[in-house]
Amino acid sequence: MPATGLRAGTPGVPEKRAGHRHSPCGGCRSSGNKGAQAIPTPAAMILTPIPAADLPTAIAGFAAALSGHATALGAFRRIADTWPVRHGVDTPAQRADGVALAHAHGIGTLDEKPSASFMWDGSVIRTDVEATVIVHEVAHWLCAAPERRGLLEYGLGPGPETTLRAEARGQQALTFEQCMHEEQQTSLLGILWEAELGHPAILAFLEQNWMEGWERPTTTRFFIDHVETLHTAGLIDADGRPATVRTWADERRRRRRAA
Repeated sequence: MPATGLRAGTPGVPEKRAGHRHSPCGGCRSSGNKGAQAIPTPAAMILTPIPAADLPTAIAGFAAALSGHATALGAFRRIADTWPVRHGVDTPAQRADGVALAHAHGIGTLDEKPSASFMWDGSVIRTDVEATVIVHEVAHWLCAAPERRGLLEYGLGPGPETTLRAEARGQQALTFEQCMHEEQQTSLLGILWEAELGHPAILAFLEQNWMEGWERPTTTRFFIDHVETLHTAGLIDADGRPATVRTWADERRRRRRAA
């Protein structure tokens, strides 16, 4: 499909998209095959396309609106620096990075499609999915309260690919509002991990709606609030960089620079 623009939706409320678990509370996991410098998203899912030629202006405007908020600006710069896309999208190496990230956090994985049962069954992430989905699932594990990490689908209830729906529904533990907030936190943390891994984080940032209405103060305020919440939780540092498994991440950086 020819890509005419870069899609974003309602700020901070990731949309349901094909091939991606969508919680009953309105969150989602991103997916889809993307072109190097454009996003071939179904037209029905494009709420406010941003033409690729206009993206530098949008990025500059969004960054300017973050002035005075150092952590948020640092986080956004990490994401924005992944445009233009340099290393492909959903490559085997990127999928391997996602699996390695899970293992670095002590999270089990299984090379199986989530449609076999669950995306997360309380023990393993199913990884026969796009790279961005694997990273997003790691972020879900990080954002979930420890007592919910052993629940099916983190206690969020079944998604479209959950075949054992009654079982997942029986372990749903959050209210609608709680689920929405956790999905938003997970979305942003996963995107920041994509940036850390050198993956095309800007694509997920746009697709998961963080730049919808980027000219509006409410959009950047929403981003700032979620960055500050992640920072307070210890999930990112003052520069907006993911803060967990730092030794692993630093060593990975060192190896990439030496290659």
